[in-house]
Amino acid sequence: MKRRNFVKNISAGALLIGLGGTSFAYDKKNPLKNHKKHITILHTNDTHSHIDPLPIDDPHYPDKGGVARRAVLIEQVRKENPNTLLFDAGDIFQGTPYFNYYGGELEFRLMSMLKYDAATLGNHDFDNGLEGLLAKLPFAKFDFICSNYDFKNTILEGKTLPYKVFVVDGVRIGVYGVGVELKGLVTKELYGETKYLDPIEIAIDMETRLRKTEKCDIIICLSHIGYKYRTDKVCDLQLAERTYDTDLIIGGHTHTFLSEPVIVKNKSRREILVNQVGCYGINLGRIDFYLDDKITASGTRILV
Repeated sequence: MKRRNFVKNISAGALLIGLGGTSFAYDKKNPLKNHKKHITILHTNDTHSHIDPLPIDDPHYPDKGGVARRAVLIEQVRKENPNTLLFDAGDIFQGTPYFNYYGGELEFRLMSMLKYDAATLGNHDFDNGLEGLLAKLPFAKFDFICSNYDFKNTILEGKTLPYKVFVVDGVRIGVYGVGVELKGLVTKELYGETKYLDPIEIAIDMETRLRKTEKCDIIICLSHIGYKYRTDKVCDLQLAERTYDTDLIIGGHTHTFLSEPVIVKNKSRREILVNQVGCYGINLGRIDFYLDDKITASGTRILV
């Protein structure tokens, strides 16, 4: 595939970037056979049981957010482009009385109504323990993708996926997920024998499998390890720099409000995207991939 230099759009909050590494087919001898593919990725993170909009007197985001409004925006995007996937990067639970009362059932029911395609787990999703999480999983009509949490010898064994491949308009989209180290964030009794595996090592394993074995055109990481830190703690920016084939990292955990995706050069010296849209459902992230004789991607955030 041809690679393009990064081109910044004139409009604020959006960008266009050239990506490489795709296996998407293009017939140069017969251009009329080619049909440009357009895949839209919508995403949220750290919604923290915020079902309703924030209060009208909130000092920072008054009357912003709300699941009903998000549903309207998602439906509008799907009408514009039926080839749309919807993901969440974790910390679905904890933050309002809805979680205290329903224990996560309402959050999962609403996400299922919005037709989320997949999510990864954040540290607060363990706040009712493995038993509490397992009890609510039947209300989630979407998959949880967790690549670096080893749930062997726990009641969550077999309840999550290490990765998943979505085929949309003939484009193979591979998704894997990495989570933050639970030790020190979550009480041991809540996560039990869950083992934390190095997210960068796992990410390289997952992206290699998705690119070479699963023949994916686009590879996405759902990350709940955090955007960046003042220390050398592993973060999304490090993950982007030290992986080879991941095209997009959808982040969470640090409640980072990015006005547009950040561009990072990976280990292959290829420019990829890292995005995170704050918290509480205030924003909806949007990434658009365009595939013909090359892959380009644009990204922005939508205020809810």
